[in-house]
Amino acid sequence: MSQIYNIYCDESCHLENDHHNVMVLGAVTCPLEKCRKVSVRIREIKNKHKLKKGFEIKWTKVSPAKLSFYREILDYFFDRDDLQFRALIIPDKTKLNHEKFGQDHNTWYYKMYFDMLKVIFEPDGHYRIYLDIKDTCGAEKIAKLHDVLCNNIYDFSKKIIERIQLVRSEEIEILQLADLLIGAISYVNRGLSGNSAKVALVNRMKEHSGYSLIKTTLLREKKVNLFRWYAI
Repeated sequence: MSQIYNIYCDESCHLENDHHNVMVLGAVTCPLEKCRKVSVRIREIKNKHKLKKGFEIKWTKVSPAKLSFYREILDYFFDRDDLQFRALIIPDKTKLNHEKFGQDHNTWYYKMYFDMLKVIFEPDGHYRIYLDIKDTCGAEKIAKLHDVLCNNIYDFSKKIIERIQLVRSEEIEILQLADLLIGAISYVNRGLSGNSAKVALVNRMKEHSGYSLIKTTLLREKKVNLFRWYAI
């Protein structure tokens, strides 16, 4: 029987003129049958650290006072073989030339989503993709992204990529986990070091993954798969 996977997507510094050169798109993949178990465990970790059930895990909230909590969340991700992370890193948005390619920033943004997601799919799997709601996300563009992803793998009847849906991150723990992992990738690629707790989490992620987090990994890497994209 074919496996169904949920893919939870988020991004960091995705706006065109946000004064941040580095942009990261990322996704956490989890088998549908394991999603509830993972979400419940994340809530248990929140409770263990005396955080409310509705507390939203976010990279921007990482601080020395909450380091033990975020470290346990990160360790939990690496302890589970059924959770996988993929990220696409754009190291310098200032080098983009949208006019040259006849596109605007939003169109390019969805092209990057395509490049980030396309290597995740397996022919015998079924996928449901969830994107955090952003100003740049609209129903029309989401439908277009669905079409492009399906057409690329000849999935014209949308049996492999079943749906792409906008959701709210505060309601979905695994999407919050994606935010944390993406934040760590963005932090190290921006060369930041001002927050000791964030530095500790980046170093923990390096130790677990065995990667520097700033270079492209092997294409078949499953746990932490990274692609560093360069403008032509």
